[in-house]
Amino acid sequence: MTRIVTKSRGRWSSIFWITVLSFMASLVVMVAVLQYRWTKQLIEATEAGMGNSLQPLTVGWHLDFYGELSAICVALQVGPDSGAHDAWADYLQRYTIWSRQDVASDTAETVNPSPDLVEQVYIWETSNPGKPALLRLAPEHKKIESTEAPRELENLLARLQVASSSLPKALRAWQAPGISAEENTTDLRAAASLGLPRWSSAMIGWQFDENIPAVVHPLVHHEHPLDANSPVHRVAVDWMVVVLNLDTIRQRIIPNLTKRYFGGPLGLEYKLAVLEFGNNPHTIYSSDAEFPSGDAASFDARVNIFGPSPDAGAAHDWRTPKDNSAQRGNSSSGLVWFPVIQYGAQDAPWMLLLQHRTTPLQTIAADIWRRNILTGGVVLLLLTFDMGLIVIASRRAHILAKLQLNFVASISHELLTPLAAIYCSGQNAQDGLLIGKTDVMEHGSLVTGQTRQLIALVKEILLFASTDNGTNRYSLRPLSVVEVIQCVRKDTAVLVDGGGFAVEETIDDGLPLVTGDLRALSHCLQNLITNAVKYSGKSRWIGISAAYHELANHYGEVWISVHDRGVGISASDLPHIFQPFYRSAQSVDAQIHGTGLGLAVAKRIAEAMGGRLSVISQVGKGSTFTLHLSVAPQWDARAEEQPAFSQFTS
Repeated sequence: MTRIVTKSRGRWSSIFWITVLSFMASLVVMVAVLQYRWTKQLIEATEAGMGNSLQPLTVGWHLDFYGELSAICVALQVGPDSGAHDAWADYLQRYTIWSRQDVASDTAETVNPSPDLVEQVYIWETSNPGKPALLRLAPEHKKIESTEAPRELENLLARLQVASSSLPKALRAWQAPGISAEENTTDLRAAASLGLPRWSSAMIGWQFDENIPAVVHPLVHHEHPLDANSPVHRVAVDWMVVVLNLDTIRQRIIPNLTKRYFGGPLGLEYKLAVLEFGNNPHTIYSSDAEFPSGDAASFDARVNIFGPSPDAGAAHDWRTPKDNSAQRGNSSSGLVWFPVIQYGAQDAPWMLLLQHRTTPLQTIAADIWRRNILTGGVVLLLLTFDMGLIVIASRRAHILAKLQLNFVASISHELLTPLAAIYCSGQNAQDGLLIGKTDVMEHGSLVTGQTRQLIALVKEILLFASTDNGTNRYSLRPLSVVEVIQCVRKDTAVLVDGGGFAVEETIDDGLPLVTGDLRALSHCLQNLITNAVKYSGKSRWIGISAAYHELANHYGEVWISVHDRGVGISASDLPHIFQPFYRSAQSVDAQIHGTGLGLAVAKRIAEAMGGRLSVISQVGKGSTFTLHLSVAPQWDARAEEQPAFSQFTS
């Protein structure tokens, strides 16, 4: 019944620990997943914060660039009526006044007129299909003169002529005929939330050709264009064509804006480039000769400078061409711009590319993410390690408590047997049952024997306690192996002879001396012989052997072995037999007396002598315990006269 209860408790204990370990493993996995998700969200927020800090700079740069290019549009004052009340002479006068203003200072905080930005201003008279004429506004001569169309304007002028049949059609001249292109637009609500200006009436109707570059605006036709009071032809349309100076954009405007928004005390904090994508992609401006390189990492920001028109009210990001599809970054369209004249289904925008001069923001964010993951992983590993230590310590404490309980039960049993015998003898004497000298001697011998057994048991417990706390003191000196074995035979004679055991000794000749304490070594071997007697089974044979073994590096040991042909030790019990209080289930079931301290004490004594204990065993065939002792150093005659030295065990 006790065995069944023990097995049941063991099974429930195993289930309990499996449940605990499963719960802890699940907890660790859950914490790892949450830590990864939190770190991912944190890095996304960090990257978004970095992008948000860059966004105002790119917006400011873009708006000022737009302001620079649109200043001439404001100056010419082609209103929403498309010049219904203005003659060509009015535009000449306004252009003349604007062209005489000084170029803006490099350090200006606001956008000022830049006359050098405008290369030419033309009026393209297409109202008479048979006789289209190109007129140039010449502010230096204050007159309007006829001129030949430059080659770079041929495609644009042809496009405008096709769209000159009516003003509504002219206002949509930017959209290529036959192509259902979805216009890139700016969300006006998003622009308003950023505090950006809405389109003014002075900018309505202006359209942009990025290939030249040039801005154009339809004009209602006057019968006498130089006379503002002449009748207006509401159907026919002429065009204002303003050709911009690309060199001024490249060499002055973009560098000044770049310095204003992305400069610092030590120079530019960002690398900046403006690229044109189209049939012939090329770099318009770059702050660094090597930027952007073909194998550059993802950019911190990409802005479609020409962006969408704000008319449609729905914005979406411009997508890079296929050869740049692998590049990631904060890609967006311009917030405010003229409608861009389309010559095909594919856009050919000007792109503003930004990258931090030291490290791209995405790389910084990725480094932070990796660092957080690594730190979190180390913390998680430490947590797992600590949890493992707690589980191991709890398990060891549980096992130790169980062993101690078994020890208490065993020692109680060991104490109870001789005490019961002593009590019976005393009770017999008290009751006057002892008759004659023979009975007295028999009971006296019984009491003496049982008392001796109690004393030995108490000594064993005290010896274990002293070896456990390191208070035992040994006197080490060179010893003869024969001397040690003779001392052991003397101490175990009663036990061995009383059990009817035959002892076979095999001791090699010429064994060197060993270093140790005679009584301690004797007690160590005595425990081994006692153990052999207990577990000998039906066999009544014990072997004692001693031999010298030379190890590596010419280091030698003397091996003293105790052999038996008893029940043996199972492989599952071998790792635990030297643990204090441990007794195998087989020995408990067989009701073999013991406290579980003998082998533990023997092991500690061997280690205190600088040696060790080893065991070889096979179930049903017996066991061999071997005491390994170091050979004593050379000892001369004078050393025999010297007092033995002492050592404390640990």
